[in-house]
Amino acid sequence: MPKMLNILSNSLRLTLQELKENKMRTSLSLIGVAFGIFCIIGVLAAVNSLERNIQSEVQSLGSNTIYIDKWDYSGGPDQPFWKFRSRPVMKFEEAALIKERSILLDDISFLLQTNTSISHKDDLIPSSGIYGIVEAQMTIQPIQFAEGRFLSQAEFANGSNVCLLGHTNAENLFGNVARAMGKQIDVKGKKVTVVGVIKKEGKNFIGWDYDNCVMLPYKFCKTIFDEKNSNPILIAKGLDGITPAALSDELRGIMRQIRRLSPTQDDNFSLNSVEAFSKAITGFFSILNIVGSIIGGISLIVGLFGIANIMFVTVKERTAVIGLKKAIGAKSSSILFEFLMEAIILCLMGGAVGLFFVWIGTIISSKALDFPIYISTPMLIISVVVCVVVGILAGIFPASRAAKLDPVVAIRS
Repeated sequence: MPKMLNILSNSLRLTLQELKENKMRTSLSLIGVAFGIFCIIGVLAAVNSLERNIQSEVQSLGSNTIYIDKWDYSGGPDQPFWKFRSRPVMKFEEAALIKERSILLDDISFLLQTNTSISHKDDLIPSSGIYGIVEAQMTIQPIQFAEGRFLSQAEFANGSNVCLLGHTNAENLFGNVARAMGKQIDVKGKKVTVVGVIKKEGKNFIGWDYDNCVMLPYKFCKTIFDEKNSNPILIAKGLDGITPAALSDELRGIMRQIRRLSPTQDDNFSLNSVEAFSKAITGFFSILNIVGSIIGGISLIVGLFGIANIMFVTVKERTAVIGLKKAIGAKSSSILFEFLMEAIILCLMGGAVGLFFVWIGTIISSKALDFPIYISTPMLIISVVVCVVVGILAGIFPASRAAKLDPVVAIRS
């Protein structure tokens, strides 16, 4: 062990000496390794962080949840647009019928969604998401509050003119979310009292835009908006332990019964599973990871040849020293290990440069995109392993050549 540490120490000293004496040559050779690590870890960091953020937003749609809609969110299997458009919209009554017939269902919600301007006195928001919700919405997609509370059972039953206000909307209209409580806003000419402000969620790439929304009781919402033109959907959540596939099969059978479709008729509705979204996203980002790794791999191959070139030159320059070491008893394995370690150290230095630029990139990107991009511990381990492997591949032939030198011939050279 002490002997290996001594060789490692000597290799580090010689590598630093090589870098100091041949700054340009060594630096140019390290660029390939640095750029390769930058590409691989940079792509992994960006893609994994983006995937994690989007998957989190997908899960906010509800775990083990299926959206029943006339639209197929994936585009559908060879279905033209006009077929989806001609389908009947979801109906409020269908939620109760599904709940009555299902044995796998935990709960089911009915939702209206549209857009309109909202205002308070002279302050106007030109476009805000409007959601008409029922009581089950809280069960399926739990809402966290910065101020206030969820709508009460009586407010749902009576269709009261009350609302939940998105955090950004509350700030834009009242300056402070606490000031929004109990105030009235205008929604399509109707006065609506704010009873709760939803906790800030930040930018969304998918799912509900809770920050810029107004949530109204369904019975009140349908009095001021045309229900058929408000994108009505059903959101079904399965019992714990029930697979999305089993829930989907049951819901398909129930919906076909409710709509009295014959065995020869196609479904006039779509079942959109959150689990299917998640799998599709994972598949897409796996492809991006592969593409990024290939680009980084090409750069690493360039870097590998650059390091190998340095090591061949180094072996040639130290031929006499190698011969002297072997003449006084140094084993070929020690010479081999010494040059291999030198190649690995050079690659690790290039990798460290690449990681530094990735770290700078994560700081800039996190601020620009408003969600964290991070370098995880597995990514650091991957970068170290890659550098070590590249170092071994780059150094094995020059190191073998050095180890096989005849001491007498080497000293004379």
